[in-house]
Amino acid sequence: MSKDCLDSETVTAIRGATTSNKNTLKEIENSVVELIDELISRNSLDPKKILSITFTVTKDLDACFPASIVRKRFGFDSVAFLDCQQMYLPSDVDFCIRLMALVILPTGSSINHPYLRGASNLRTDRC
Repeated sequence: MSKDCLDSETVTAIRGATTSNKNTLKEIENSVVELIDELISRNSLDPKKILSITFTVTKDLDACFPASIVRKRFGFDSVAFLDCQQMYLPSDVDFCIRLMALVILPTGSSINHPYLRGASNLRTDRC
């Protein structure tokens, strides 16, 4: 990367979350696709500048890996993915899918963390 590129762009973490209606491949896929669409559109992301995405899911979701959905649906072959189980808390949101994406954005860009569906109450300041 050139020095000009480094001065005008920065690596940024964007958080987000959503919920699935059920523990099925189709319902999880619907939720994950909506979350990624919102992540990209709300932040005007160039998909080529997404470096990595870490997904966590609550223990009631085990029908599939969110990362596999994104790889297939969006073709993010050069993105590093990690799927993890969220730490269990009895008061947590059911069927919850969280993400943290490391992306390259223009320096000074405003960040919009998408919190959707039943996860919107996790961050009322970010919906």
